[in-house]
Amino acid sequence: MELRTPRLLLREFRTGDHAAVHAFAGDAEVTRYTDWGPNSTVDTTAFMTEVVQDAAALPRHRFGLAVAELEHGTLIGSVELQVTSTSHRRAEIGYVLHRQWWGRGYAGEAAAALLDFGFEELGLHKITATCDPRNTASARVLAKIGMRREGHLRDHLYLRGRWHDRLLYAALSR
Repeated sequence: MELRTPRLLLREFRTGDHAAVHAFAGDAEVTRYTDWGPNSTVDTTAFMTEVVQDAAALPRHRFGLAVAELEHGTLIGSVELQVTSTSHRRAEIGYVLHRQWWGRGYAGEAAAALLDFGFEELGLHKITATCDPRNTASARVLAKIGMRREGHLRDHLYLRGRWHDRLLYAALSR
């Protein structure tokens, strides 16, 4: 599976992607607001194994894709759409980029492509995303791609020895 945007190719992960994935997944600054990481090399290997297995699942409910910059083919991040309910036609999205590529609009471009895929190809009705309230850049991305803030989830995740809030964003099918 591949999705193209003006500057990006969202594609299945390949075995040779491990080093590029670990470069961002193992970075404490990149994973500061995520509910995983920073990854060890074993964690990154486990993630790569999972997304390859998920790509072969029928029916497929998890779409974990590598984000590659089109001009040079450089892998710069990862996006995911996870179908959470087929009967209610709901899914969640997430994204992460190597920090070298932050601030250039790539996260929004990739996330918007996932929204389009979910609504147009999968026939979803609602797609949600969450972010840490301190992650103002991610909140701006979600708003910019047309997701509306629906709530503030207090003490939603227990991570790294303490409770963390999340902001809930959602978009409905067009």
